[in-house]
Amino acid sequence: MKAIRRFTVRPVLPEPLRPLSELARNLRWSWHAETRDLFQSVDPERWASSGGDPVRLLGSVRPARLAELAGDRRFLRRLTAAADDLHDYVTGDRWYQGRPEGRPAAIAYFSPEFGITAALPQYSGGLGILAGDHLKSASDLGVPLIGVGLLYRHGYFRQTLSRDGWQQEHYPVLDPNELPVTQLREADGSPARVSLALPRGASLHARVWLAQVGRIPLLLLDSDVEENDPGERGVTDRLYGGGSEHRLLQEMLLGIGGVRAVRTYCRLTGHPGPEVFHTNEGHAGFLGVERIAELCEGGLDFDAALEAVRAGTVFTTHTPVPAGIDRFDRELVARHFGPEAELPGIDVERILRLGTETYPGGEPNLFNMAVMGLRLAQRANGVSLLHGRVSREMFSGLWPGFDPDEVPITSVTNGVHAPTWVAPEVFRLGARQIGAQRTEDALSVGGSDRWDAVADIPDEDVWELRRDLREQLVVEVRRRLRASWRQRGAGTAELGWIDGVFDPEVLTIGFARRVPSYKRLTLMLRDRDRLMDLLLHPERPIQIVVAGKAHPADDGGKRLIQELVRFADDPRVRHRIVFLPDYGMAMAQKLYHGCDVWLNNPLRPLEACGTSGMKAALNGCLNLSVLDGWWDEWYQPDFGWAVPTADGAGTDPDHRDDVEAAALYDLLEQRVAPRFYERGRAGLPDRWIEMVRRTLTLLGPKVLAGRMVREYVDRLYTPAAHAHRALGPDAARELARWKARVRAAWHEVSVDHVEASDAAATAELGGTLGLRVRVGLGSLGPDDIEVQAVSGRVDEEDRIEDATVVPLKPAGAPDPDGRWVYEGPLSLDRNGPYGYTVRILPAHRMLASGAELGLMTVPSQEAVEGDGVLLR
Repeated sequence: MKAIRRFTVRPVLPEPLRPLSELARNLRWSWHAETRDLFQSVDPERWASSGGDPVRLLGSVRPARLAELAGDRRFLRRLTAAADDLHDYVTGDRWYQGRPEGRPAAIAYFSPEFGITAALPQYSGGLGILAGDHLKSASDLGVPLIGVGLLYRHGYFRQTLSRDGWQQEHYPVLDPNELPVTQLREADGSPARVSLALPRGASLHARVWLAQVGRIPLLLLDSDVEENDPGERGVTDRLYGGGSEHRLLQEMLLGIGGVRAVRTYCRLTGHPGPEVFHTNEGHAGFLGVERIAELCEGGLDFDAALEAVRAGTVFTTHTPVPAGIDRFDRELVARHFGPEAELPGIDVERILRLGTETYPGGEPNLFNMAVMGLRLAQRANGVSLLHGRVSREMFSGLWPGFDPDEVPITSVTNGVHAPTWVAPEVFRLGARQIGAQRTEDALSVGGSDRWDAVADIPDEDVWELRRDLREQLVVEVRRRLRASWRQRGAGTAELGWIDGVFDPEVLTIGFARRVPSYKRLTLMLRDRDRLMDLLLHPERPIQIVVAGKAHPADDGGKRLIQELVRFADDPRVRHRIVFLPDYGMAMAQKLYHGCDVWLNNPLRPLEACGTSGMKAALNGCLNLSVLDGWWDEWYQPDFGWAVPTADGAGTDPDHRDDVEAAALYDLLEQRVAPRFYERGRAGLPDRWIEMVRRTLTLLGPKVLAGRMVREYVDRLYTPAAHAHRALGPDAARELARWKARVRAAWHEVSVDHVEASDAAATAELGGTLGLRVRVGLGSLGPDDIEVQAVSGRVDEEDRIEDATVVPLKPAGAPDPDGRWVYEGPLSLDRNGPYGYTVRILPAHRMLASGAELGLMTVPSQEAVEGDGVLLR
């Protein structure tokens, strides 16, 4: 008979072992090797069968074994040391506590998914893994973050393959009581709750679960509570599931409910309230609307509240394509806000306006979550230098008249949490070289530009490390491949060939990621004969391990997986190329550790950052990638290869794939494989080892999430906290009134005349032009604006490139017509075709950027005619 409900009966830990419970509930064990080793020693077999999950381990270990450990003095000494170490870690001063005064008291970090550990499967891909690494690094650095997300009862799907290689999805039910989380409770012991009002008088209730990520509390909202109707109970059923209304309710719960959960947590624990709110992608954008509503209840009007909220908000965009952004029908959004639903005190039209696509080509009937995120945040960023440029282009319509380079979206290149992703063997090699504590600090905090100590590691140690990790990967590949074929219906007698799959002496290439079409899972299959030749080369063979999940609704992605699987099933090559289903954190760690080369071949520039190659690099794996995302920024021939691209605007997609696949085959055949198999005098691949060494020395410090979080603190969080403090109620009202006055009067602003002191046909490098500009300001004054000269080299269409901006100063009082004269020098600091223009922008001490209002006035044709605006 089948049970109607499943739960775990936990043993009562003997008093000496009580610290095990605290160690299990703090997810620091997921990146702290000593704590994991301690749990493994409790019961090695059960540790393995629990998937390395301390909570599951403690729920299954025999009471007799616990009694035995309670009397084991050696084990108790190790337990005490681990508990003391965790206490020091969560209470002691770290990097952040040594920063100058003025840093934020707390930052709330919202994300729809968090990849902390395979034991808490609340992630689908790179966005969630990045969010998890962000929290872990913030913990290592002592940054006072509060994470906010949703607890999905089915998480993301588990993937298997049918006999013919078609992806099949399975959604295991997760019991929060079996996860490393605890319920947030009120002082009287009752579960803490947040609620949202729904149309027609309904409500959406959610309880709050707490996952402790080192020093960082992660609040996860769960709608599967008895007070909800069945439809509402399913709001947090699975990641990115359901239709538009389901997604909208998820995002309202994340944003609005998340803010309420943060307020509840701070009230119950005494944690400082956040001064900065960080929205990781647009899914949590409604957090800004909830904070506006809070301030309106405190007496501010909408416009002043909007300014106060913007000052302390950071928005990170992760997608380089409009299709990757959540957009909802305006009527659907309108139905869920206003007098009959949530936030009744806020005019629905004001909310809708935040997400309206007002730019050319925008859809006026759609509500765009990323557009709302940008309008609600004074500071925004992409996740690599290239992605920052792509984002400025993509969203430039929100700042009409400004060149894309001036759109106020900066970039902070992603990083990865090294203690999570570095193999224990790599850590031990570093510890032998510089000591365990210095190695731990180098990997978690970072701060140096180079890891020069890597140069002192002998070549034979580097090569032995790489061979050991490759050998472990071969064992893992065979284990997972056998399990996959059993799931596909194969019998044991059919699977003897798996014992010969992969070879620890063969060049091993990894390709693992989500499977949208732009990542081009099957580019390697473009010329199958040529790929087969590479796999089966008699002297320089390669072997390829592939993994990845397609979105359940993406049949195109599933067809790509099936195409790859069918090729890998071919008896001629199945010992050299494998597809491993159910890609997740546990599998990823083995792949990053054991591969020699990490392959990445997206359509440029559609990879916002991509961090899998970073994790591989930290283990001495070399990257072979299209120049996209982070690789475009940091690639050097010293530590990898760049796949040439054919990404011209008019390139036929099929031709582009042919060209780039051919380039990939050429690199593998002529440069990558020969270098791997080339041996020096000592029988070692000296030049390959040198590339591994350069990867670790130069790339290692760059790709750290510690570097990333430090950049967020210094460049975004701290300025946002200062702006938040400066914009109290009175200042917010004043700024809102000023913006309204400037917007209303901007049509009166004009550039009437521009003249230069020397408008000759040529000019000498190092010379100076004196500019004199006559402007009309209407009802505005000089304190409301800035007149700027913009100059630089010009292209054939007279567009200014790499512009220099210089403010001009008013020359006295206005003339009888109310016109003002502005003057200033223009330095001719570059030779060649050179040009200038002038413009007027709004100016206020509380603006983060001159482009913030999206207002600009430039000279009319009449104002510049005959003036020599261009110097050639």
